Amino acid sequence: MRKKVLIIEDSLDIGESLKLLIEYEGYEAVVARGAVEGFDKACEECPDLILMDLALPDGNGIKLTRDLRSHPQTSSIPILCVSSYTDGIEEEVLEAGCNEVFSKTSFMTEFAPTLKKYLDP
Repeated sequence: MRKKVLIIEDSLDIGESLKLLIEYEGYEAVVARGAVEGFDKACEECPDLILMDLALPDGNGIKLTRDLRSHPQTSSIPILCVSSYTDGIEEEVLEAGCNEVFSKTSFMTEFAPTLKKYLDP
């Protein structure tokens, strides 16, 4: 059974691009477009990893991280925050429970090794 990654990203283009890259690496990928859908899919799909944008149209990625960490079904899933806006918020994001924080540009260069780090330790 392939490992599954949940992508929580409001941008259709970025979400689909990440999905294709993840599938190219041999993993299954599921996309959610916002915080509410992301929380629901995390509970339904039980992914092995969550990639999440911090700026979501229906919620805040930091609050969503706290919600995921407080839910028994999702509390141990690694969460990587990938956002255009990482300056000055990294500490707060990590304290909320994200495992790592990446800018969207740096994540693309570290994409494959980062996936393998969490999905194929």
